[in-house]
Amino acid sequence: MTNAAAVDNSSSLVHVAILRKVRRGCEAEFEAKLTEFFAAAAQRPGVAGAYLIRAVPGSSEQEYGVLRTFRSEADMREFYASDTYLRWQDEVRPLVQGEPQKRKLYGLEAFFRDSDRPPPHWKMAVLTWVGVNPAVYIFSSAVPAVLGPLPMLATLLIVNALVVASLAWGFMPVLTHIFQRWLQPRVP
Repeated sequence: MTNAAAVDNSSSLVHVAILRKVRRGCEAEFEAKLTEFFAAAAQRPGVAGAYLIRAVPGSSEQEYGVLRTFRSEADMREFYASDTYLRWQDEVRPLVQGEPQKRKLYGLEAFFRDSDRPPPHWKMAVLTWVGVNPAVYIFSSAVPAVLGPLPMLATLLIVNALVVASLAWGFMPVLTHIFQRWLQPRVP
């Protein structure tokens, strides 16, 4: 993976995964144009980073992945409506098959992509555990106190929904920011 720009680790970041199928024999030209596009896109306000994911060397797959980060939903919408992006689409159209497949990343997969090397799985698990514990404690106590006695399944569903929401929009963005240095593997 190639890091094209630094990523701000604030809680309002929007992450998008994009897949492009490149025509056989056009890979080098596509990558050259992509490098230029990454540089131009990094100058746009609200763009917080981009990473290129290539197929394994020797693979017959012609699919490229891009993980792109924006500072907000509005920045994402502006970027995809910009002349920079529309020009890029026109330039690579002869090099690719079909339109890009875009998918916003919402869950934990978006929290740990702050460099071109993901943290070790055990560190991601430990940090997630650190976030889950206070969330479970808070909502397991608060839901019965606020809503009174409910059937066990109803309580469980409400508590779990609140835990997941608080992880996605509260605990995990804060924890990954605080423990950013610890999460990243040491460079030998």
